[in-house]
Amino acid sequence: MNDQNRPADWKHFDDFAAGIATNRLPTTTALRGHTFKITLDTGRTIDLAFTSADTVAWSEGTEAGADWYEALEVASSVFFINMSFAARPTEDEALIVNTSTRRVLSVRERVREAGEAPGEPRVAQTWSAGVLGDPSVAPTGFVPAPTRDLIGLTAHYTYSPNHVYEHIYLSSERYAWQNLVGVQRGHGDVDLATTWKFAENQYVFGFREFIIPVASLFFYNWDTMRSTGKFLGVTSQGKVENKPAGAHIEKKSRTVYDEGKAPV
Repeated sequence: MNDQNRPADWKHFDDFAAGIATNRLPTTTALRGHTFKITLDTGRTIDLAFTSADTVAWSEGTEAGADWYEALEVASSVFFINMSFAARPTEDEALIVNTSTRRVLSVRERVREAGEAPGEPRVAQTWSAGVLGDPSVAPTGFVPAPTRDLIGLTAHYTYSPNHVYEHIYLSSERYAWQNLVGVQRGHGDVDLATTWKFAENQYVFGFREFIIPVASLFFYNWDTMRSTGKFLGVTSQGKVENKPAGAHIEKKSRTVYDEGKAPV
């Protein structure tokens, strides 16, 4: 959907994002001084050197740079690493890394040019699993993979006293949301979504909105009932921004489907 089809009272990305990181976990400096070698199932190989609390030197093939990152420890030995690229301001990448099991999940995001993919959300996501360290040595633990575990679940996410959203996970491809408290109150939609299980009680959820150019990625920790993540979107001034977010989670209900009548 483009701006001409946007409802008259629909809020922009920057309108609802202010304050949405109030209940987010704090960042950590634990990775400073460490180096990571990540090999993804897609064939990508990424070398990272965390030179400071917020700068990572990276190389991939013939490309290299030093850019901003943030790291959050979202579970024991599990880091949510959010990177942006000065030379590619319409892109970012999140890496979920378990330094104990050496399991990795990468989600690359890109804000596409207007009209580049008619009928699709403006922000695209590419998901791929991988391994930390020597790829010839098998990692341990759960193998990250797409999951249907959330289908039928209704949950509430409190990002701040002024940001409360309801999520209903409809299928393996879509979810519904509505704002219960906040500037978007009364607004809701059904958008494309992807869910991977990263480990027991750990999920990575991403969605891509149709009405406004924004996508989001969150790590769900059911043990602590915390959601940690970020948004990539285009502001009302046309600027691409990567914004942090995080919430407390409350599970509310679950729909149980009859045999042969479950969603896709």
